[in-house]
Amino acid sequence: MSEPTRHRWVVSSEQAKQRLDHFLAEVGVLGSRSQVRRLIDDGHVCVAGENVKAGMALREGQQVAVEVPQRPSSEIKAENIALSVVHEDDYLLVVDKPAGLVVHPGPGHPCGTLVNALLHRWGGERPGLDPERCGIVHRLDKDTSGVILVAKDMETHAALGALFRNREIGKQYTAVVCGAPHDDCGEIDAPIGRHPVDRKRMAVRAGGRNASSRYEVDERYRGAALLRVFPRTGRTHQIRVHLASIGHPVLADPVYSRGRRLAPRGLRRQALHAESLRFVHPRSGAELYVRAPWPADFASAVDFLRKDAVSTRRG
Repeated sequence: MSEPTRHRWVVSSEQAKQRLDHFLAEVGVLGSRSQVRRLIDDGHVCVAGENVKAGMALREGQQVAVEVPQRPSSEIKAENIALSVVHEDDYLLVVDKPAGLVVHPGPGHPCGTLVNALLHRWGGERPGLDPERCGIVHRLDKDTSGVILVAKDMETHAALGALFRNREIGKQYTAVVCGAPHDDCGEIDAPIGRHPVDRKRMAVRAGGRNASSRYEVDERYRGAALLRVFPRTGRTHQIRVHLASIGHPVLADPVYSRGRRLAPRGLRRQALHAESLRFVHPRSGAELYVRAPWPADFASAVDFLRKDAVSTRRG
């Protein structure tokens, strides 16, 4: 077994009073909330030198230390899965993730993930990186396509994580939604938390984590619209939940657009695409803009809606 990966953070004034598990999940380098809870429960997390519980409220200036035990590499297999890479340098790469590809191994998806593909691309684990995350800095839902950022070393991983936490990475998504917002642009500031009944869903609810998204209407069709969406925060299912909360769920979303119009033929997943990222490269200092073109199913759906809108106007 190799040496554990060690992390240390100091709680800022903005992070004070936050629960320990929420703080560590938001840091973005330790995995999902459940993985964070497991690290805490197994005694791998200390605050001010003491093992504590997940619900502990943090205070400004406290030091949070985490030791992530390395799993044997045999537990996560390298798999020859083709990847579309839109940018790569000595420190990071940006992958255009197709819809249907799960990011991390987990229950129900032990293999066939982006992590498995990266292990194959790199010929095994990269020193210092958690093999369960393989340098992946953020995540996309299984059936959301688009750009996803991967670090090649821990220093870059930590720096990119800080950019996300400090909201210094500009994210643009493109979505086709049911109906069309009345205004050409708008802001959605609504807290998001776990649905009180269906625990697999998220919902806008009091007591949830603050979440903010801005949108612009790019095109209007018959019963649908094409939106550019700019999320300022990165909550689970944020764009899907926010757009559903204003009455315009993402087209073909099986969770948040139930009962709405069917998607154009060929679109069998939510019409949501993470189109671009813009940020300052943490190692070179240069501004980096990366973009993933629309995948075929998304482009075909938009083309169908455009033609349908034109034929409707002519009729």
